[in-house]
Amino acid sequence: MASALIMFEDRPSDSPVVERVWRSHSDRAGTFLSMASCHCMMVVTRHEGKTFLTVRGPETRASSADCPAEGEWIGIYFKLGTFLPLLAAGVLRDRNDVRLPAASDRSFWLDGSTWEYPSFDNAETFVARLLKQGVIATDPHVQDALCGQPRRLSRRTQQRHFLRATGMTYATIRQIERARHATHLLRNSGALIADVALDAGYFDQAHLTRSLKHFIGQTPAQIAGGREQLSLLYNTKDG
Repeated sequence: MASALIMFEDRPSDSPVVERVWRSHSDRAGTFLSMASCHCMMVVTRHEGKTFLTVRGPETRASSADCPAEGEWIGIYFKLGTFLPLLAAGVLRDRNDVRLPAASDRSFWLDGSTWEYPSFDNAETFVARLLKQGVIATDPHVQDALCGQPRRLSRRTQQRHFLRATGMTYATIRQIERARHATHLLRNSGALIADVALDAGYFDQAHLTRSLKHFIGQTPAQIAGGREQLSLLYNTKDG
């Protein structure tokens, strides 16, 4: 495996609205594959003496992303169904990120107030304050449906909840989650490609290949070879 362009560290969260918290740094410049992702997130960037916070939406397909040298990042993945009412997930989708204006070296502006940049350790406290002030919101219909306990809503109403809170349809979310699960298996389990296709619920190996090329940006063999840097990949069963 080629040397990593970006070094990641991540942890699960005990917050009801945070999926995961991560931090990373880069020693050199380059490009990496940003995999499809269902989650909205906030990312603090520190680079060349400047600090800023970016709000990112979901990504429905793989894309190539640039990475500067000597950068540092802290990211907060929100759980599905958690979103910022002021910045719709559908508008942010597919790398239409919004950089929030800086108030000082230590704070930024959001919803008419200043907020200190969160750290890797205090991310949950930061998010709890946002939640209390109504800056972020959560739609329980989304989590209920994803957990197999949908409320009695019409298909159209349920889809409206998903589009508002996640910027995607239920079907797209499931496809992305399945592709990321297959990628984790290919990178970490040493399983045969045909076995991964079966385990992840694909019809056959060709179906797996089409899905991974769209959502991850590589074929199963390329993923298993581990030669190209991917964005943060973690076991969704952890935490």
